[in-house]
Amino acid sequence: MATVNEPVEPQQNIETPLIAHSPKVAVVIPCYRVKQHIMGVLASIPPVADVIFCIDDACPDGSGQHIADNCRDARVQVITHENNLGVGGSVKTGYRAAIEAGCDIALKIDGDGQMDPDLVPGFLQLITSGKCDYSKGNRFFRIEDVRQMPGLRIFGNAVLSFFAKLSTGYWNIFDPTNGYTALHLSVLDLVDLEKVSDRYFFETDLLFRLNIAKCVVREVPMAAKYGQERSGLSETGAILPFVAGHLKNFFKRIFYSYFLRDFHVASVQILLGPLLLFAGILFGGYHWMQSINTGETATAGTVMIAAVLILTGLQLNLSALSYDMNNVPRDAIHPNLAGSTDT
Repeated sequence: MATVNEPVEPQQNIETPLIAHSPKVAVVIPCYRVKQHIMGVLASIPPVADVIFCIDDACPDGSGQHIADNCRDARVQVITHENNLGVGGSVKTGYRAAIEAGCDIALKIDGDGQMDPDLVPGFLQLITSGKCDYSKGNRFFRIEDVRQMPGLRIFGNAVLSFFAKLSTGYWNIFDPTNGYTALHLSVLDLVDLEKVSDRYFFETDLLFRLNIAKCVVREVPMAAKYGQERSGLSETGAILPFVAGHLKNFFKRIFYSYFLRDFHVASVQILLGPLLLFAGILFGGYHWMQSINTGETATAGTVMIAAVLILTGLQLNLSALSYDMNNVPRDAIHPNLAGSTDT
C-alpha cells in the first residue's frame, strides 16, 4: 500500500524534494503446457518486476517443477494447483499471492512466449501515472500487425468484441480476450474475485466487474507472436458460450448501473425504448396480417400509429446507446483507494 508522507515546513531558499512512491510490481504467469517456452519468458522479464508468480495449473508436462529445477531468478516463485482451474483460476491465484506479498500492481502475461516483455513498462506507466486502473493489450491497433493474423482469429475477435462492448460497457476496448494486462490491486477491494470466471471468459468477465466498480481501462498497442504452438481457445467454439456470457452480463450491468445504483434519463429511455419498438412492430404486424387476410387496406391512422411507435422506440434506444457509449469511466479510482497517487 502507498504511504502518506508527513508535511515538512520548507526552509527559506531551499526546495523540498517530492518523495515519490515506488509501487511494488508482481508478474503473474499461468503455466499450462508451456514447458518449451517458459524459461525464455522468465529470462526476458525486465527488472521492474519485484516478484514473479508462476502458477502451475496442474500441468501434465510438469511446467512448475521444470521452473523450480532450472530457474535461478530469485524473484520467481512457483505455485502449484492440485486440480486444473483454468487460466482465470490461475490468474486469481496469482492476484491473491501478489496481494499477500504486499504488491501494488500485478501484471499478467502468458508463458507461451507470444507476448513481448519489453512492453511491460508501458503497461505499468499507464497505471502509475494515474491514467487508468487496468491496462490491457490491443493486437488490432496497427494494420500491419492485423495482416499477419489468421483470418478466423480476426473474425472471431470482431464478433466477440461487439458483444464485449455491450456486456462490459467499455466501448473503447477492441481486444477483450487479450490476456496481456496490468491491474492496480487496490481495485479488487471493489470486485468480488470469487465470482469472476475461472476459464477463458475470465478477461471479459473481469472487465464487466471493473466497469461496475467504475474503474478506468486503457489499451496498449502490441503485436502478438504466432508460432507453432496452438492456443487452447477455439475462436469458433468460443463464440456461442462467450455470447451467452456477454448477454447475461449485459443485463446485469444495465440493471446495476441504470436502476440499482442510479436512475436518470437514460434509465427511462432503456425502459421505454424496447417497449415502444416492440409495441409498434406487434401493432403494425397485426394490422398488416389482417389487411392481407381481409384484403382491406389499413387506414392512414393505423399506419401512423405503428410508424410513430417504431420510430420513437428506435430513437429512444439509440439515445440510450449513445449515453452508454459516453458513460465509459474516465477518472482512475486507485489513487484514492491506495491512499496516494503513484508516480
